[in-house]
Amino acid sequence: MFRFGNPEYLWLFTAMPLLLAAYIYLNIRKRKTVQKMGNLSTLKMMMPELSLKRSYLKFWLIFVAICVGIFMIARPQFGTKVETVEKEGIELVIAIDVSNSMLTKDVSPDRLSRAKQILSRLIDVRKNDKVALIVFAGEAYVQMPLTSDTQSTKIFLNTIDPSLLPIQGTAIGEAIRLGVSSFSSNEDISKAIVIITDGEDHEGDASSAAAEAAKMGVMVNVLGIGSPEGSPVPAVEYGSNYMTDNEGNVVVSRLNEQMAMEIAQSGGGFYVRADNSNSAIRALETQLNELETGKSTSLSYSEYDEKFPVLAWILLIIMFLEILVYEKKNRLFRNVKLFK
Repeated sequence: MFRFGNPEYLWLFTAMPLLLAAYIYLNIRKRKTVQKMGNLSTLKMMMPELSLKRSYLKFWLIFVAICVGIFMIARPQFGTKVETVEKEGIELVIAIDVSNSMLTKDVSPDRLSRAKQILSRLIDVRKNDKVALIVFAGEAYVQMPLTSDTQSTKIFLNTIDPSLLPIQGTAIGEAIRLGVSSFSSNEDISKAIVIITDGEDHEGDASSAAAEAAKMGVMVNVLGIGSPEGSPVPAVEYGSNYMTDNEGNVVVSRLNEQMAMEIAQSGGGFYVRADNSNSAIRALETQLNELETGKSTSLSYSEYDEKFPVLAWILLIIMFLEILVYEKKNRLFRNVKLFK
């Protein structure tokens, strides 16, 4: 597959016919001016070192160089580039709650959007880590397996919404067990799980799952998203502003901090509430920085390989040739008849 990274620069080619027309026009005027001084063949005999063909060659070299330069800044890209990357970090599994209660707006803009913002920054900071992404509600599944390609993780993160899991609930225990099974068998690298949830309607085995993970050397941290006071759960898809129960009462979702603390304590990690500030992410960064890192090697794929270096060399060669070509015949090469 072929494309240009900056195709907008290709519009510069529209100026090339104008440049060619200007050159032809100036040469016609120059020829008419010279003809006023006398016969053109006589004037050539008076200036034996003058070479019009060299002048034309210099123009065409410059013309081609400009064309190559336009292609170069448009950044032609072709094929697939594969690199072996060695990083030193930890293995990190991010489990994010996507239940309907995560649409509550007691944090700005809403719990799920705020969670995405926090995790996106965490991924940016942890560039040397291998990261996996798990989503959960009434069940849990791997959205993206463990990888060192953190940019792909961010792409998957942006696609998360409650429609991914129709079964409602908060299966934190299942998410933890799935996270533990997502790690590699490398025992030299520290492993951690980060769960971000509001803790609504959670299953009772979350603390025991976290304790089992801690026994296996996996630290479980919890970021609580929301407020203890809570807020109504939006339900626009049902034709009303908020969700209601069977009796018609508005459903209010509240952050279950007690449950979140118990899970973090059982998992040997820590709990922090994520609000509209950046204090939670800073605390989590500090916690993860204390873990022992290890080296890992992986293949990094980029969809397109840049080809502008080839054009840059071609441009350099053309400009070098243009410098070597004199408009007048060089006395050192007088006997070389390249331009008859």
